[in-house]
Amino acid sequence: MLKSHWRYILAIFIGFIILITALVLLTVALIYPKLPSLDTLTNYQPKIPMRVYTADGALLAEFGAEHRAVVALNKTPKFLQQAILAAEDDRFYQHGGVDTMGVMRAALSNLTSGGAKEGASTITMQVARNFFLSSEKTLTRKLNEALLAIKIEHTLSKDEILTLYINQIYLGQRAYGFGAASLAYFGKPLEKINLAEAAMLAGLPKAPSRYNPVVNFPRAQARQHYVLRRMLDLNYIDNDQYQAAINQPLIVRTAKEAGNGVSADYVAEMIRQAMYDRYQDAIYTNGLKVYTTLRKHDQDVANLALWQGVEEYDHRHGYRGIEGNISLPADAQAMQAELDNALQDIATVHDLVPAVVLSSNAKRVHAYVKDIGEVDIRGDGLKFAQKLLANSPQNKLALHPGALIRVQKVANTDNWRINQLPQVEAAFVSLDPKTGAIRALVGGIDYDRNKFNHVTQAWRQPGSTFKPFIYSAALEKGFTAATLVEDAPITISPDQTGGVLWEPKNYEGDYSGIVSVRKALTKSLNLPTIRILQAISPAYAQDYIKRFGFDPARQPPYLTLALGAGSVTPLQLASAYAVFANNGQQIKPYLIDHIIDQNGNTILKTVPDAAKPAIDPRNAFIITSLMHDVVTRGTAAKVTQLGRSDLAGKTGTTNDQVDAWFAGFQPSLVAVAWIGFDQPRTLGRGETGAQAALPMWMKYMGEMLKGVPQATFTQPKGVVRVPINPLTGLPVGEGETGTPEYFYEEAVPIATTHTAAPSEGLDTPAPDQSDTKTPEPSSPLM
Repeated sequence: MLKSHWRYILAIFIGFIILITALVLLTVALIYPKLPSLDTLTNYQPKIPMRVYTADGALLAEFGAEHRAVVALNKTPKFLQQAILAAEDDRFYQHGGVDTMGVMRAALSNLTSGGAKEGASTITMQVARNFFLSSEKTLTRKLNEALLAIKIEHTLSKDEILTLYINQIYLGQRAYGFGAASLAYFGKPLEKINLAEAAMLAGLPKAPSRYNPVVNFPRAQARQHYVLRRMLDLNYIDNDQYQAAINQPLIVRTAKEAGNGVSADYVAEMIRQAMYDRYQDAIYTNGLKVYTTLRKHDQDVANLALWQGVEEYDHRHGYRGIEGNISLPADAQAMQAELDNALQDIATVHDLVPAVVLSSNAKRVHAYVKDIGEVDIRGDGLKFAQKLLANSPQNKLALHPGALIRVQKVANTDNWRINQLPQVEAAFVSLDPKTGAIRALVGGIDYDRNKFNHVTQAWRQPGSTFKPFIYSAALEKGFTAATLVEDAPITISPDQTGGVLWEPKNYEGDYSGIVSVRKALTKSLNLPTIRILQAISPAYAQDYIKRFGFDPARQPPYLTLALGAGSVTPLQLASAYAVFANNGQQIKPYLIDHIIDQNGNTILKTVPDAAKPAIDPRNAFIITSLMHDVVTRGTAAKVTQLGRSDLAGKTGTTNDQVDAWFAGFQPSLVAVAWIGFDQPRTLGRGETGAQAALPMWMKYMGEMLKGVPQATFTQPKGVVRVPINPLTGLPVGEGETGTPEYFYEEAVPIATTHTAAPSEGLDTPAPDQSDTKTPEPSSPLM
């Protein structure tokens, strides 16, 4: 009886198994044919962002919703592959897509632990889910996932499946795939990571947000230790490797820190806009590589030169006080968490780190520094803010407890100093005058604070940097470098100016009497320049400057044009100065060198426009010789500190020191520096182009020309050098000595000198002017 009872139970059990098997087979028969095509896998086309590079291959930026760096399996370190298998699917190369043993092990573990704590998804099942399915936890989705995994295993090899997984899986920080994650977290390509880094990356797929080392390093490290232990248990590594990896220090970076090899956010946005105009939304997914004309060293040096110039200007004008106030919690235990939370959204700008004052007196400031902790600032670190160290309750800008300040690490020390965020803006651009290739472009002091690109978008008055173009026009009207011009007061009556009395002055307020054209430009004298423009006529000058690429509509045909009363951008000014550097030939600036598609094919290659004649090469040579005097004995004589004889340029400062400029060149490189406020106001007394802008230019050119042989400004055919009497501007007689001067060979003076007409018949009123001072614009510049 008992025997037949067990037979009955066995029959029921076997029948149940048969029924379940039949149902499963029926389900498979119904579902399997309806599974999605695997074309997505067999013709894998990942969404790869557009990447922007310098000419020498440094990464500037990438644009795309998904950050990817697709890598082949043979370029993936073997220990990373092993770490992935140890963490996710150690039987990957044994099962057929669904790991039966893994399912049983997970079920047993979950049963004994009293909950669903362990899964059984294989790497193949994860590939199926990532490409074709949602993450919903339903029986139907799980069945589809298993069937898809089996189908994938019948279609692709194990290595092909692992390659898909390595490149597709999401790993946090907008990084898809281990190649992108390696850059995002460690700032290095995948082939250069070590075992400890590989284990941390391999721990991410389980829960990218939970184990993100940027967000929660201790939790990520615990997961990393688990992966390393699994690798040891599976004999992928030995005990010595395990211990070394456990003790290996890790430096985790944010995605932004890791993604950019060089800082050029303004350039990156220019490229993004240009590429979007051409390819629309495809740029975010089609893996284009855009190589610019920038050079990494040029851009790095330009960034540093601009920042140091701005800091020097800012320090000359003193400490303005704290940025704001942060409430300090009464509970000391909660202090760090509260401060971390308060400082979280306050960005570090360059090396100026936000901090909160905890206590202060005349000799010490104790502060909490973002991402650093508590520090003491003493001695020289207090000097800049010394006047505001008193804890006077009446002084809201003093460094009282709770004050938000900026601090800066002193180079090569553990010390800190108090600093502040600059309010002024600046711009810098350099280019090759032979081709127009832009070598460096810095559109402002910090892109995250101010996205306005001052190199291309800021229309500002150029001041005396515009004078060389007036003098160039004058040469074509019969003036020479030796022509004598009156440097004396000018008064323009109201009836000639529409009711405004104008009495322009030189910067120093003095007069030199009769001066040569050479001396007038070298010393940047305003009154002779106005007389020269009057002699050739503003209308002629307005038309002539089109040869340099200026828009006549932005250069009013009035005598104020002599002092730079129009408006230019730094890039436009650099392009115009390139005409002088390029022997009178005009070039068109360009930024994109070539574009490569995802398959490595060059789909665009910029062929620079051929240089076209703009001005007489003799004119370019003589004006360059005048500007060479500017940098050797004129307003920019500081340039002699660079110890070179192949430089030329011109300072510029607008009315009331609102804009400060320096534009200059060496035969192989043109650069322009500008500094000013976005809402135009004075930079302060004495803040001329030579004081505020020239140091940026010198820092850049000094570094970029290291090791570059001295060039020469070649005297072109048709230019002669004749000794003259500087008092008359005439050639000296036989046997007499004189000062050599350059002339067009057909324009060497004989008996008379061309002196500009006195100041009559001016075209328009203008405010008070002085050396490189210009009137306020008639309309906003930006």
